[in-house]
Amino acid sequence: MIPDAARIRRQLAGRLAEMDRPEDSADELKRSYRKLALKHHPDRNPGDKEAEEKFKEAAEAYEILSDTQKRQRYDRFGHAGVRGNGAGAGAGFQDINDIFSAFSDIFGSGGSIFDEVFGGRGRSPRRRRQGRPGSDLRIKLPLTLEEIADGTEKKIKVRKFIACQRCDGRGVENESDGYETCRTCHGAGEVRHVTRSVFGQFVNVQPCPTCRGEGRIIRNKCEMCSGEGRSKEEETIGVNVPPGVLEGHYLTLRGAGNAGIRGGEPGDLRVEIEEVAHEHFSREGLDIFYELYLSFPEAALGTEMEVPTLKGRARLQIDAGIQSGKILRMRDRGIPDLETGNRGDQMVRIHVWTPQQLTEDEKELMEELKSSPSFTPDPSSYDDNKSFFSRVKDVFS
Repeated sequence: MIPDAARIRRQLAGRLAEMDRPEDSADELKRSYRKLALKHHPDRNPGDKEAEEKFKEAAEAYEILSDTQKRQRYDRFGHAGVRGNGAGAGAGFQDINDIFSAFSDIFGSGGSIFDEVFGGRGRSPRRRRQGRPGSDLRIKLPLTLEEIADGTEKKIKVRKFIACQRCDGRGVENESDGYETCRTCHGAGEVRHVTRSVFGQFVNVQPCPTCRGEGRIIRNKCEMCSGEGRSKEEETIGVNVPPGVLEGHYLTLRGAGNAGIRGGEPGDLRVEIEEVAHEHFSREGLDIFYELYLSFPEAALGTEMEVPTLKGRARLQIDAGIQSGKILRMRDRGIPDLETGNRGDQMVRIHVWTPQQLTEDEKELMEELKSSPSFTPDPSSYDDNKSFFSRVKDVFS
C-alpha cells in the first residue's frame, strides 16, 4: 500500500524547519536546511551518532524536496522511488563529505560550513587575506631611572622589512596580470585532508603548500623586491614610555614589525624595557635607596647635607647623634606606580665613616675622647641594634 504522499512531504519538511512548514520556496527550503544542518553538524556534536544520522536525514530530505522529479517519485513510490539504480539520497550520502560536495553552494567554499559552526561568517566563502603576514620584532630599550620616573619619548632605529616603494608592497609590476589562481587550492588558500578512524572522522585544514595560503601564484615579479613586496631598510620609530615601567616590561607597537609578503599584514614590534644601573641609586620596587656617608663629627653634632634626587639635588637635615644604619625617608621622591601614579620614596641609608689613617695630633685627640663618657657605647640606648629588615619596617610604620 502506497503511503500518503502529502503526509510524507510534511514529515520531510518538518525535518528541515523543525515544525510543519512544507513551503515550496527554494530559498525557504535552503534556509531551513542550513538551520537544521548546523544544529546537527558532527563538529557541534562530536561522537553523537544520533546527531550524525539526523544530519544525513536532513540532507536526504533537502535533496528530495529541492528536486521536482525526485519529489514526484517520492510522492508516488516512497523511498523506493529515489533509491533505484544507485541514485537517491539514501544511497548517495553514506559519507558526510558527499553531502558537503553535493551542496557546496549552501555550505560555502570547499563544501564546508566549519566557519559558521565555529562562529565564522559561513554564508559566503571564508575571507582569505592577501599575502603572508610579517614576523614580529623584539628590541631592548635601555632607560635611566630618571626616564623611568618621569616617562619619556624615545626615537629608536630599527632595521626591518618595509613595503617595497616601487610596487607598493604588491610584489608585481602590474597587478592586473601579475597573479594567477593557485591550481592546488583553487584560490582557497588552504587544503583539507579527511581521515577516518574507529573514533570517527577528522578533518585537518592546512595552508596550501603551493601558494602558502595566499590562494594565488605570482607571475610578473617586481624587479626591485623580486616579488616579495618588501625590502630591508632602517626605520626610525617613536616610542612613548609611560612613567613607572619595570625592567622586563614590554611595550607592543602594533604593525611596527616586519612588513608582510605581498601585502600581508605587518608584524608587531615588542620593546623590552631595560633599566640602566644608576650612579647613585638602587631601586627596590617603587622606592630608591641612596647611601649617605657621614664623618664622626657630622654624625655627633648633626648637620645639613645636600643629596642627589631624581629631580636634582635637595637639602637633608641630619639630627645630632644619628647612628650608622639609620634610614631616613624623603617622601614622594621615588618611582611612580604605573597604574595609580602614586610615587614611592627615596630612602637615605646612613653610614658613619671610621677614619683609617690618623695624624699624631688626631690620635692624641682620639685618646682624650676615648675616655669621655659621651664616647662610651650604650647598647641600651642604641635603637639601631635591630636587624636591617626591622629598621626598614620601622621606617614604614
